[in-house]
Formats: sequence, C-alpha cells, structure tokens
Amino acid sequence: MKTHNIITPVTIAEEHELADDDRRLVQTAKAACRNAYAPYSQFHVGAAARLEDGTIVTGANQENVAYPSGMCAERTAIFAAQAAHPELAVDALAIAACDKDGFTTQPVTPCGACRQVMAEVERRYGRHMRLLLYGGEHVYIIERSTDLLPLSFGDSKL
Repeated sequence: MKTHNIITPVTIAEEHELADDDRRLVQTAKAACRNAYAPYSQFHVGAAARLEDGTIVTGANQENVAYPSGMCAERTAIFAAQAAHPELAVDALAIAACDKDGFTTQPVTPCGACRQVMAEVERRYGRHMRLLLYGGEHVYIIERSTDLLPLSFGDSKL
C-alpha cells in the first residue's frame, strides 16, 4: 500500500498587492454580492468571471425555498459567460461573500458542485482558470481551479 499526498498551492496576498486587473475583478465580485437573493441563509456571494478577451461576467447566489433549486454565484457567473460567449475561455474567477456583518474576513471557497463545474470548464477550453478568493484579511490566489478538486470526475471515466 502507498500513500499519495496531494498538495494545493495557494498564494496569499492582501487586496492592495493584486495586479490592477485582478483587483478590479475582486471589486466586481464584491459588488456582485448586492445582486444575491439570499432570504434564507442571509449569506450573499458574488462572483466575477474574466474571459480571455477581458470581458467580465458577474453572478450572485440565488436561493429558493426548495434548496436544491437555487444556484451558487460561481456557477451563475460561469454559465452566464458560457451562454453569452461560448467561444471564450474563463481566464479568472473572483469570489467574495458577505453576511449581515459585512464581508467575510477569511476567503470563502467554492462548494463541490462549483469545483466540478470549474474542472469541466478547464477541460472544455484546455486552459487553466485562476481563482481569486476574497476575504477582508487576505485573498487566496489559486492558479488552477482543478487544484481545488484534484481527483475530479471527467469524461475519461465515462
């Protein structure tokens, strides 16, 4: 029997240390939190996807009293981007979250379903998607979304 360690490289930066285009993307994700419909959890999440041509598409979580019928901000942004611009890969995705007290101090990470969708997007376009996960204290920068789901299910399993 062997043990195989999986390592997820994460760069930790303060918001002001980000490159201008990444800082704008994070600010857009923060602003997108205002578009969340979260009457049940009171947890507002915003996402901003920057496409390879620089176009930015936003998304926000949309809850429903029948919980499985809602949608996360990440998937809302990604699916909107793919529906409007199917020829363009997602270059980077910023995510921010807030509750009644304001933005979270620590970065919020995507759920498993969103991670699977991100892995599929990377496979679809044959390129990596950078993640910028905002928290009031710092931002996590992850160079490949698949680093968050290293043993993801893919079409090679079908």
